Amino acid sequence: MRVVVANDHGAVDLAKKVLAHLDEIGVEYTYLGVGEEKSVDYPDKAREAVEEYRKGGYDRGILMCGTGIGISLAANKMKGIRCALPQDIYATEKTREHNDANFMALGGRVEYKDDVLKMVDAFLTVPFSGDERHMRRIEKLMALEGK
Repeated sequence: MRVVVANDHGAVDLAKKVLAHLDEIGVEYTYLGVGEEKSVDYPDKAREAVEEYRKGGYDRGILMCGTGIGISLAANKMKGIRCALPQDIYATEKTREHNDANFMALGGRVEYKDDVLKMVDAFLTVPFSGDERHMRRIEKLMALEGK
């Protein structure tokens, strides 16, 4: 498993926590975020991460900003990206099983009801179901790009 990780100033502490967890579980990553709370623009961080992901060799991407909303919106503007903003473990599992999300976004200033590291684990380990109805829906979703 190899992931690209990026964050803006709104998720510095969360990014440190996620990176330490990735180290602990042996997931290889490329880190493109910031380690201090000096203001940077989340669309730039999303773009950098997606461009790196597109180079190949990555299984997933993890993006973080203050709420996760802005950075997920930015990522979803880019062709081929399905960036989910799950609120708990259940939603994380379903976005992998049903949507084959290739990126997840998290909020550094958000209080999650579930352990955010367990959400990361679910995102990294739950496979896409491959079910025909979900594949059909993903195809329809991706056909909306550029409309």
